[in-house]
Amino acid sequence: MSLWQLRLSMLGTLAIILSLSTLFFTVVLLFVFQTVDLLLLGIFVVGFNIIQWLIAPYLIDAIYRVREVSPSEKPELHEMVDRLSQKSGLKKPRVMVAGIPIPNAFAYGSPLTGSRVAVTSELLNTLDGEEVEAVIGHELGHLKHRDVQVMMFVSILPAIFYFIGYSMMWSSAGRRDEGGSGGAAAVGMASILMYFILTLFTLYMSRLREYFADRHSATIVEDGPRKLSEGLAKIVDSTHKLKHSRKNVGSVGSFKALFISDPDRVEADSAAISSAVGYRADQRLVENVLRREVTASDRLVELLSTHPNIVKRLRALQALA
Repeated sequence: MSLWQLRLSMLGTLAIILSLSTLFFTVVLLFVFQTVDLLLLGIFVVGFNIIQWLIAPYLIDAIYRVREVSPSEKPELHEMVDRLSQKSGLKKPRVMVAGIPIPNAFAYGSPLTGSRVAVTSELLNTLDGEEVEAVIGHELGHLKHRDVQVMMFVSILPAIFYFIGYSMMWSSAGRRDEGGSGGAAAVGMASILMYFILTLFTLYMSRLREYFADRHSATIVEDGPRKLSEGLAKIVDSTHKLKHSRKNVGSVGSFKALFISDPDRVEADSAAISSAVGYRADQRLVENVLRREVTASDRLVELLSTHPNIVKRLRALQALA
């Protein structure tokens, strides 16, 4: 997918999400209040989104046991972040290490905390230095494109419909003995349906932004497509092995949309590299993934994922090489 196709798809998806949300909110307000209070609608949606955005970094730090590391503690990591931030035209974010037992990385932040790039200790132990560099380039791409803000905004809209839907269905159930309105239940079910539809669009947009961040890494890191391809393949392979060998590796997907690789779909992704056990070279692992065909089942799993199918993702990187 070319750069202009990615941008067009992303803008089109955002337009659909906002249009469907606004239209459905208008219908609900007309039905419930017999009027459309656009000011109330705007305050509710924007206010809820801003509050979540502001407090999210504190939640992430607590859930993933994130701590800031100094240049003296991780000099090579700081040097990478500093150098690639300059190439990206960004102010250097705070450098963090997360205490979760899988190899991964993520970028996050808010006006209260500033921008942050976090890697797990397992990532530093699993990847070579050049692969870590490509992963950092990917995460800086998310900051460059303001993906944290965009995804925080679009993700809250489905949640609002979920809340409206269940509230109205419970309300209509409570009034059923009193001759409660069946219309409220109908609006509730329609809101739940809208929640599922918007969730699919939100997931698609998340996958597009992963491609964009991959492309950013490929442009600022020398030989970036190869380095990032090898890093991604090794992340999937190592996460799969760790989840099967350690009892304390559970689901860590509370904010998995931020990760460079979705740990909760590692079983599906690892199938693409299952025959590469005992690989001698990192590139051999990538080549093994690229030989796999993307099946209808793979495409169905991808529809419900925040991240692209690993085969499609590595092929996109190969096209940039």
